[in-house]
Amino acid sequence: MIVGYARVSTQDQDLSSQLEVLKKANAAKIYKEKISGARSDRPELAKLMRSLGKGDTLIITKIDRLARSTRELLNLIHQIDQVGAAFKSLGDPLFDTSNSQGRLLLAVLAAVAEFERDLIKSRTGEGRRRAMANGVRFGRKPKLTGHQRQEAIRRRANGEGLREIAASYAVSTSMISRL
Repeated sequence: MIVGYARVSTQDQDLSSQLEVLKKANAAKIYKEKISGARSDRPELAKLMRSLGKGDTLIITKIDRLARSTRELLNLIHQIDQVGAAFKSLGDPLFDTSNSQGRLLLAVLAAVAEFERDLIKSRTGEGRRRAMANGVRFGRKPKLTGHQRQEAIRRRANGEGLREIAASYAVSTSMISRL
């Protein structure tokens, strides 16, 4: 069975041109939604993915209708492949997993996406190390100053209760007990 997916980003946009192309391509069922592609919770896409079976083909008009990033696209195509279905983008003829050229292109894209992830990880790690060397501290700012911590420890040693100390600094009792 040929299954179509049409998506536009806003309620003001029109699905009619996508629906027309998908119908001409003999889509037996078309899932459609008006929702941003940046959102990961697209209910119609989720329904479509659950409905796919062995031998089905998912068709779309353009790649950007299905996914906003290479990683998301590859994950979706992997899911499609896992159920024994194929994927085809009508506007991007190279994206057709029913033939060897399409599968080769996807393998190359997967390698590029992995390479890109490694580059990003490397760059952010270098930036973090440079920042730490320059004295930048990561994480939340401490709720208590060093002086307040010492004072709270002294008060606790003098027998004052955790709740009273915590209330005076407007922090949790567990924070004071950890000191």
